[in-house]
Amino acid sequence: MALSRRTQYRMDIWPGFVDALTTLLMIIIFLLTVFVLAQFFLSEALSGRDKALDQLRSEMIELTEILSLERKTNTDLRAQVSTLSSELQTSIGLRDNLTAQLSALGLRAATAEEQALRFKGELDEVSADRDKLVSDIEALAALRADLEEKAKAALADASQKNEQLITEKNLSETARAQVALLNQQLRTLRDQMSQLTAALDVSEKISKDQQVRITNLGSRLNAALASRVQELTKFRSEFFGRLREILGNQPGIRIVGDRFVFQSEVLFPSGTADLNEGGQKQIAELAKTLIEIAKKIPNDIDWVLQVDGHTDRAPIATARFPSNWELSTARATSVVRVLVQEGIAPQHLAAAGFGEFQPIDPADDPSARARNRRIELKLTQR
Repeated sequence: MALSRRTQYRMDIWPGFVDALTTLLMIIIFLLTVFVLAQFFLSEALSGRDKALDQLRSEMIELTEILSLERKTNTDLRAQVSTLSSELQTSIGLRDNLTAQLSALGLRAATAEEQALRFKGELDEVSADRDKLVSDIEALAALRADLEEKAKAALADASQKNEQLITEKNLSETARAQVALLNQQLRTLRDQMSQLTAALDVSEKISKDQQVRITNLGSRLNAALASRVQELTKFRSEFFGRLREILGNQPGIRIVGDRFVFQSEVLFPSGTADLNEGGQKQIAELAKTLIEIAKKIPNDIDWVLQVDGHTDRAPIATARFPSNWELSTARATSVVRVLVQEGIAPQHLAAAGFGEFQPIDPADDPSARARNRRIELKLTQR
């Protein structure tokens, strides 16, 4: 009976022991599950941080490429500024030579019209280069503003991400090193932006100084050209005034604008290029007047008496004159030849023939044709 009680007691204890072990096992499994879930969420957080760092790194690479392009553009711009400065120095040297010559000749123009035109061409080239430089500076400034906006956005984004990363307690050492490298790159970016801004300010200042110099140079050139035109106009007026006194109001001779016009019948027989006796006398008087006026014209004014021959529409076809071109040119040459014989220097004379293609009266009647047959004299400058 005692044995049966002991056996019954042992059998009653076993189920309770199994329940305790089962409960302990479930607790362990629950803790393992919580640990696995915690590891999973931690891995996801670290993976998100790595993606953010990779994106930020790609943005920094893009900004670095943009800055590299800006440095190249800035280098090209500085080369253009250097070239423009050398050309401007050359122009200033030419201007100083012009000023010195004007002073030595008593404020008279010291260069010929061809030199003035060439100088004006150089001035136009300098102005074109200056306009191109201004456009390049504006484009570079716009690009700089865009780059600054991108840099500010990148800096703000990087700062925000940096703060988030720093506040994390379990940030790895690798992530900390990447943040430090990112901060260094951002500081380098700020320094490069400051250098670019300083270079743009210098370029804009140089452009403004060149604009002032070009304006002053153009004003002086216009003044010099106006002075030369005024001097030549004075001698031209005196020349035409003396011719009026000598030739009077003879029929077939008149002044039209800045030209002295002889009707062809006054100088030449019809259909020929040989001056008649009266024409030779009038051209000789003209030569005497021109010689007297030439003595007063300064040597630095390269004046020219241009002799132009014109015909009417009536065609001509002879062995000597196949067309009106040859007739008008031969008549102008005959007048020039007489002027040379009377003592006018050949380098101050020019002959040209225009045929019937420069009429002063478009009508087609006898009086209009007579007006179109003419010799024109014009005192001008080479």
